[in-house]
Amino acid sequence: MLKEFTIKSEKRLRNLKLSVFGKFVAEKPILRRWVLLLCALAIGTQLATAQISYDLNLQLDFDKRAWAGTERVRWTNTGGGAEATLYFRLYANAPDAHEPRLQVTEVKSATGAALPFVVEERGAALRVNLREAVPAGGSVEIELVFKGVVPEIDAEETTLLAHVMQQIGALINNERETRHARETNFRARGTMLLGGAFPLLAARDGNNWLRKSETGVSKTMGADAADFRVTVETVPDVKVFTSGVLVENDKADREFGVARYRFTGENLRDFTIVAGRELRVLTENAGALEVRSVFVPQHEMIARRVLKIAVDAARIFQTRFGPLPLKQISIIEAPLVAGLGSAEFSGGGAIASAFYVDFDSPTMRSMPEMIREQRGAVEESLEWTVARSIAQQWWGVVVGSDAAREPLLLESLANWSALLYHADTHGAERAERARQEQLCGVYKIFRTFGGRDAAANRPARVFRNNFEYAALVAGKGALWLNAARKALGDDKFFAALRTFYEAHKFRVAELKNLREALTAQATPAQQKQLTRATGRWLNQRRGDEDIAPPDPKLADALGLPPPGKGGKGNRFARLGKFFWQQMTRIG
Repeated sequence: MLKEFTIKSEKRLRNLKLSVFGKFVAEKPILRRWVLLLCALAIGTQLATAQISYDLNLQLDFDKRAWAGTERVRWTNTGGGAEATLYFRLYANAPDAHEPRLQVTEVKSATGAALPFVVEERGAALRVNLREAVPAGGSVEIELVFKGVVPEIDAEETTLLAHVMQQIGALINNERETRHARETNFRARGTMLLGGAFPLLAARDGNNWLRKSETGVSKTMGADAADFRVTVETVPDVKVFTSGVLVENDKADREFGVARYRFTGENLRDFTIVAGRELRVLTENAGALEVRSVFVPQHEMIARRVLKIAVDAARIFQTRFGPLPLKQISIIEAPLVAGLGSAEFSGGGAIASAFYVDFDSPTMRSMPEMIREQRGAVEESLEWTVARSIAQQWWGVVVGSDAAREPLLLESLANWSALLYHADTHGAERAERARQEQLCGVYKIFRTFGGRDAAANRPARVFRNNFEYAALVAGKGALWLNAARKALGDDKFFAALRTFYEAHKFRVAELKNLREALTAQATPAQQKQLTRATGRWLNQRRGDEDIAPPDPKLADALGLPPPGKGGKGNRFARLGKFFWQQMTRIG
């Protein structure tokens, strides 16, 4: 799709060359970029309409942790050639097909004729062979029948202590982490999260399907924008929340014992479902956008704080970046397993229940003192994560990216936006503290524990664990944007972000597109500054100079050998406050 509007824009530019003005523009590279951008924006409305639609009907058996459903998919071929195959991602099976399990039992054409299909990628992908090739610009409609089941996660895997100890273990042992389907498809503590309940069409790059399953620390699913109509049937006492907007809630039929929820969503990249008997919701508007905080009753005080943060962040980002073309955003408390502090999806994000901590409650008395002492760190980390989750609706949902191949684009924008939220809400001093603790502090503790500095601009699969990923990708990426803002000044910097946002709305952007938007605003001298900043922050190993070197005093207090030296030592001796601040961050 991106190539299509570029080709159209180039043709319009060639036509402009017939005029004196066109000749002048063609001879001026910086003006040429602006004309191309204006042409792209001129046809943006035409291309913004989703070329994919899903009509889903799910029957959810909450007590058996299972569901069954049908899915009618309409796909329009926006590529340059005919296509006879459709590829779907089965995210509930990635990276293996053990548990949870999503099984496709039947695939049919719109007329009801059976279509052959093959499960690939160790159960994580589905290939459907069409009876006739779909020409460029043509559409096809098929129906899939499927069923699924999710595991019950042990409550002990979801506690704050479990999250902290998992981060310590990964950091000390330099363990390689891989995202598993059970982290976002499960039932635990009375809440069911379905992050991949149905087959989702793989994203396209030109004429190619991006069907290979990438394993690593990246948490974002990759798919093209689509429209959804979803019906969920379940028992009357189970409440259902989703990525979409609730348009109808049939009252429970007392005779048959069925509650039916109908949702819609436009230009979403996925569709997440959360269900539970005890779930509650608080709502508040940020302009035309409804913001929701979903929680369990015992965490209402924290949920109210989460709602305020989310509303403030939504207002700031709408002002700074542009309106969000969604009707609703939800931040949902969910008992995520240790190792995954948050998970973002279209229309909102889930944050681990472990971090919904009321430090004034009696239950905190049973927590270790080293955790109780970190009230400020946990609360600040929660605020940062809520703001980052809201930002990902702009950078990740509306403006898409390939989070497996090029995670830097999403992470730099989302984390820098969280920093912007702190500055606009609390002022420069508080923003600087957030920068030090949420960005610089992660890198410092990573290096102190022997992690090696490396280039930030690499695929997600090369990073061993979430701490390395946060230190090198999220941290350096956000700090690079900070440097770009200083080089351009606020007016030009925010103009570049708004231009980038509008030009790539509902499309998949690349890091080079953001760099081009920044460069288009710059004078020749500023362009040199941007080039130096990009090389230094994203491609070079200058973290010790630009962020912080390893802390030998902290290493000695923890019983660690100097960076690069062998030996484990007593790594739990005299754990310092700074160390625990980083361990209680939400990954």
